[in-house]
Amino acid sequence: MSNQSIQAQTFRSLHVPGHPLVLFNVWDAGSAKAVAAGGARALATGSWSVAAAHGFTDGERMPLDLCLANLQRIVGVADLPVTIDLESGYGADPAAVAETVARALQVGAVGCNIEDSIPENGSLREVSDQAARLKAARAAADALGIPAFLNARTDVFFQTGPEHHDEGMAEAALERGRIYAEAGADGLFVPGLVDERLIGRLVERSPLPVNIMASGTTPPAARLAELGVARISHGPGPYLLAMRALEHGARSALEETGPPSQSLA
Repeated sequence: MSNQSIQAQTFRSLHVPGHPLVLFNVWDAGSAKAVAAGGARALATGSWSVAAAHGFTDGERMPLDLCLANLQRIVGVADLPVTIDLESGYGADPAAVAETVARALQVGAVGCNIEDSIPENGSLREVSDQAARLKAARAAADALGIPAFLNARTDVFFQTGPEHHDEGMAEAALERGRIYAEAGADGLFVPGLVDERLIGRLVERSPLPVNIMASGTTPPAARLAELGVARISHGPGPYLLAMRALEHGARSALEETGPPSQSLA
């Protein structure tokens, strides 16, 4: 068995409801080394952070070739399982999504996120369309003989603000989760969901282990574990934290010398 397949199996085994895998998302080789040194059990890229670090906005505006070259550098610096955020799969149809997933796995990833919103406007794809894309992704991984973890992200809770989230939206997410599971997905990622009651309801009824994205308004990690969450990711949070620290350091260093002196006329 290849080292990549072993890492893929290890990554899969880390998704335990009640004992969640915590992913402090990285964006390049340097951040990957830092997070690995911090004790991470696996590494995950976040598309927003990767794009921002390379001068792009999110939404598949960063070229796929550059995205995969960045992944290759991350895989090369840490002996940990690496999963990549592939946004909507960088493809207009299932065949293109399959090619994207195959390329990511060939570079060394052991898993990927694929979301069900359209990059251009954030609206949700028809569930049957997304299921076809996930089936194609699963087939691509199977063809390579890699037990990749396919994390199906649903953007149901990004369609409106948290104050409008309700049980109807939770039901919609669950229905998508059931269909995505039948299509070959291994996990259900529900970013934007912060309500503890709805998280508990989703976890209880989901056919797949649930991934929550941590933010300043989500329950703390210990509570998410109590609710049965299997994976906690941090999205753009680590990148923003690092950039704030860098800006603060730069400001302090530049202010040490005071304002430039004025020459006398």
